[in-house]
Amino acid sequence: MNLEEHAAKHHVLVPAGVPTPEGRVCKTPEEAAAAVTAIGPSVIKAQVPTGKRGKSGGIKIAKTADEAASAARDILSMSIGGHRVSQVLVEQLCPIERELYAAVLIDVASRAPLVLFSIEGGMDIEEVAEKHPDAIRKHIVDIHKGFSAADAAAMLKGLPLGSAMGAVGEVLAKLYAIFQDKDAELVEINPLAVLKDGRVVALDCKFVLDDSSALRQPDLAKVATPAKMTELEQRGADNGLKFIQLDGNVGVLANGAGLTMTTMDVIDHFGGKPANFLEIGGEAYTKSEIALDLVLSNPGVKSLVINFCGAFARTDVMAEGVVKAWETLKPKVPVFFSIHGTGEDEAVKLVRERLGIEPYDFMEDAVKAAVEAAQ
Repeated sequence: MNLEEHAAKHHVLVPAGVPTPEGRVCKTPEEAAAAVTAIGPSVIKAQVPTGKRGKSGGIKIAKTADEAASAARDILSMSIGGHRVSQVLVEQLCPIERELYAAVLIDVASRAPLVLFSIEGGMDIEEVAEKHPDAIRKHIVDIHKGFSAADAAAMLKGLPLGSAMGAVGEVLAKLYAIFQDKDAELVEINPLAVLKDGRVVALDCKFVLDDSSALRQPDLAKVATPAKMTELEQRGADNGLKFIQLDGNVGVLANGAGLTMTTMDVIDHFGGKPANFLEIGGEAYTKSEIALDLVLSNPGVKSLVINFCGAFARTDVMAEGVVKAWETLKPKVPVFFSIHGTGEDEAVKLVRERLGIEPYDFMEDAVKAAVEAAQ
């Protein structure tokens, strides 16, 4: 779940003590004009849960009420990244001395939080990494020890930050505390500005909440913008199924998230592209017909892998649901089964006798056959 900039600042940065400029959320040009009259020269910023707002024309400077109304009128008529702009943040224009970059995210390689900092703020971190790799400092965090202001000072040592060094270190330590306490996948400030008066202020903020933590973070979930779903993903959600539509051509139906992701990895290993994520473990097996229809409704699907592995769950019960769904829907797409675990003899017999299909002894063979059939 992404928080728009104003929500990230108000609900995340400000409570943690990270300085931000004065600002107001406005829904009309008239409100924006009134805000600039009260605040003074400001930046008018589109509020959408995506980046590239500046490059899309969604950020404008307004020094007068008339300029604010005109800028807001233009921005409120835009769509950015597929999101219609319905409100703007009118924020005090700050005298910037220099722009920095700061973020905390999960490092996939080390499976640990990663604190990032760069003296090259105001641009995409990917661009910085490509053009100025030496300008990026990284600190992989030991979650048992955390990340303190002292760790931040060591990380920043030698950088030309002058008198702002201490304040920047404090912001980095607070960002890590936010990341940990608020169940974030990403918290990013770009730019983190050093102003002409020496203050260090967050001029922007991107915050991504781990979807699985919504119940632990109800206040943040309430103001977050849910990820934009495709029509099929929304249909899945409406039926209590976690369906993620991808651009591949090999459909996937498996029990358990881990087995589903493993199946997707094996598809990729054999040169194929998975068309979806969808698992029907637990009680979801009772929705086999809905699940199968979701997978097959993806126009790119040319073959299907059904992979069941049961321990406590019985594969024959899951197979019964899928076989009934197959008999009802009567799809023409070639399907390849792999069934192992509790009840596998009964499940294999069921698929063989009712569908006339012989399940594979090894998952790899079923996946390889599906990849070849989709080509």
